[in-house]
Amino acid sequence: MNAPIKSVIRSKTFALTALALPLTLGLAACGSGDDAEASISGEPVAEVSAPDGQVWSEIAQKTDRGGYLVGNPDAPIKLVEYGSLTCPACAAFSMQASEPLMNDYVDTGRVSFEFRSFVIHGPLDLALTRLVDCGTPEQAVPLADQVWANLPTIMQPLQERGPQLESALNLPEDQRFVAFGETAGLLDFFASRGISRDQARTCLADAGQLTRTAELSQTYGTQDDITQTPTFVLNGKKLDESSWAAVEAALQRAGAR
Repeated sequence: MNAPIKSVIRSKTFALTALALPLTLGLAACGSGDDAEASISGEPVAEVSAPDGQVWSEIAQKTDRGGYLVGNPDAPIKLVEYGSLTCPACAAFSMQASEPLMNDYVDTGRVSFEFRSFVIHGPLDLALTRLVDCGTPEQAVPLADQVWANLPTIMQPLQERGPQLESALNLPEDQRFVAFGETAGLLDFFASRGISRDQARTCLADAGQLTRTAELSQTYGTQDDITQTPTFVLNGKKLDESSWAAVEAALQRAGAR
């Protein structure tokens, strides 16, 4: 369903929303294999207490790469996920890993987690990324988890309302993603999760920020050499596997034990 929707975005300003990145998801291997993962090792790291009255998993900030860093910003073990909000494998990881990652690792202060939304599946990915960004940094990762937990419901309108969504994307730049979000049911979805409809409309009407989001996401492929989602980077090294079992094992090898 993405192909016809992409084809209607014709203006130069929003050419990036088609996101014709040189990626073939699921076909290219991530990381540099066992040698890279074997080099991730360290002595056990001591826990670091959160500021009084807080827990690390409820502390977040936006990063200069457009990600959302949760936890101790000075944690010696840094995990980064490049994930697409419309990626079923990312959704599966979220449902399996979110609670143990936050409770057993981020809350210890030894591990920070940064999520970078890789906009690779056209307008829906871009709209979702903008809406996740519409609240506070503390809301972003929980909102992403909510998107993944409800992915079949979110994807359904693309099959049922294709012509209406295409028409929305032919509107002027400050209207097209507002209409797209309304037609796709995204405003109702986020309104029930703390992002008001007016707040969402304002975010989706910001053509400049949508373009910046798409451009920054494009650098994940061109600069960071990310070729599939999810891809995990631990202390600067790509992990060869993306299951929670493999990521947890890498965290423990790095010293989160």
